[in-house]
Amino acid sequence: MAPPSDSDDSAPIPAGAISKLLIVIAMQTEALPLVNKFHLVEAEESIFPKGAPWIRYHGNYKGLHVDLVWPGKDPVLGVDCVGTVSAALVTYASIQSLKPDLIINAGTAGGFKAKGADIGDVYLASDVAFHDRRIPIPVFDMYGIGTRKTFATPNILKELNLKVGKLSTGDSLDMSPHDESAILNNDATVKGYGVVICRLKLASLFLFFQGAAVAYVADMFSTPAIFVKAVTDIVDGEKPTAEEFLQNLVAVTAALDKAVTEVVDFISGKCISDL
Repeated sequence: MAPPSDSDDSAPIPAGAISKLLIVIAMQTEALPLVNKFHLVEAEESIFPKGAPWIRYHGNYKGLHVDLVWPGKDPVLGVDCVGTVSAALVTYASIQSLKPDLIINAGTAGGFKAKGADIGDVYLASDVAFHDRRIPIPVFDMYGIGTRKTFATPNILKELNLKVGKLSTGDSLDMSPHDESAILNNDATVKGYGVVICRLKLASLFLFFQGAAVAYVADMFSTPAIFVKAVTDIVDGEKPTAEEFLQNLVAVTAALDKAVTEVVDFISGKCISDL
């Protein structure tokens, strides 16, 4: 297979501009539209440890070298390796091998109607936290929640007019009474599916599988990270979460694809301080 070529023959990027972009995604369904959009190809040789199912696509887009990674399929069950453990591991290995200038964690999330979220809305997370790491011991409780601010991107917000919300992440698709209490304390707007959940006082987003875990690793290695999340289901709505998530996944992934493309277009040719 020939090496990937720049998709639009853009001019060389200015000195000091972002040149290496890493996109971390939990699920293949979310990843493939972006692989096609950016004309990425699957790496023929893995940069990851032997036995890891993690998949990397790479290529050049508008002066950026783009690497997109997702945790791959479970070798026994054949399903996407969702969850905070897989997200943290693949993020760690990618930072060590690829040395990105910026990370985008893109994916889907559950939204809270009470905080103004609707199906198909796309958010940039302002804060992230875990909602299911319960350690009722002083100081350890704060470590378990792991609340942290994300990398500030005021110019992206101004240019693209995206919503802003706090992200709460855990490893379960449903929401137990304990999780609900933690999310309310976290002020979350979205509940993440994949790695991180924000403990922020009624989050706007309730995510599972990735967010906070990616944030934890990125912060450890001083790598700026932003979080783009599209709402597939309404956590405080009437429909069962799993049913609504699967019903809307394909359509909402299209909205996510559009938003991430706009963010990457904005990033092209800019320095970190310009975001």
